[in-house]
Amino acid sequence: MNIKAIALDIDGTLTNDQKVITPRTKETLMRAQKAGITLILASGRPIQGLRRLAHELELDSHHGMLIAYNGSEVRDASSGELLFNQAISVEDARAVLEHIRSFDVIPMLVDGDRLYVEDAYDCTIFHRGKPKNIIKDERDACDLRLHEVRSLLDWCITPQNKILTAGTDTYLQEHYRAMEAPFVGRLSCMFTADFYFEYTACNVNKGNALLHALPERGIDPSELVAFGDGQNDLPMLKLAGMGVAMANANDEVKAGANMVTGSNNDDGIAAALDQLLA
Repeated sequence: MNIKAIALDIDGTLTNDQKVITPRTKETLMRAQKAGITLILASGRPIQGLRRLAHELELDSHHGMLIAYNGSEVRDASSGELLFNQAISVEDARAVLEHIRSFDVIPMLVDGDRLYVEDAYDCTIFHRGKPKNIIKDERDACDLRLHEVRSLLDWCITPQNKILTAGTDTYLQEHYRAMEAPFVGRLSCMFTADFYFEYTACNVNKGNALLHALPERGIDPSELVAFGDGQNDLPMLKLAGMGVAMANANDEVKAGANMVTGSNNDDGIAAALDQLLA
């Protein structure tokens, strides 16, 4: 396989459970870039949430790419040029915000480096039975500044790349179908973690974003290796010439991949690339 690009999900894939890139994985990816391979960070995070990791991996120096909001926005990591954008219309965004008012979830919107919520103290969900300050987690993970508004519905007067809702994992499993019901065929609705359920524009996904981004570099999908662990990674794993699922991925993701590697805590990316680039 002639590898020209590597696409990497972030949470549960590129970073370990402590949210850092391990030395072996970083060394392997830096070596790949020096060999002329393009690195692409592909995440549900906003662009701001990718910048620190992009800088750590020197994507700005090696002309990498950033895919944010599950694929609704793509930017050149060096210049910041917008390569692709597909946002939710104001009408649809407001319809989502109105609909989810009847559910026990915490909605969040992002604009640039700002995270907008209605009540910073209404921040606790339960994940695997343990309390989690989800607003703080999202703010810290994505290097965002927190802003409160009285009503996200009133504040939402521009198109949105993503509407994020957070909730207790068991609650979301019980209610996500009702949360998505009015928007089936109208928006993309998906889990990006068992405590995150997100809305993006129709047909937005990481695979579709790559179809728009790769031609900018003269790269064919057959020349792409993609790594992921979540449901939202499946479109890019299936698009890539080599789709690699992490050991910590669920069975659906593993079944949709060409290869399964080690976990995000065991340098799974490095182990796979050592084999694929040999």
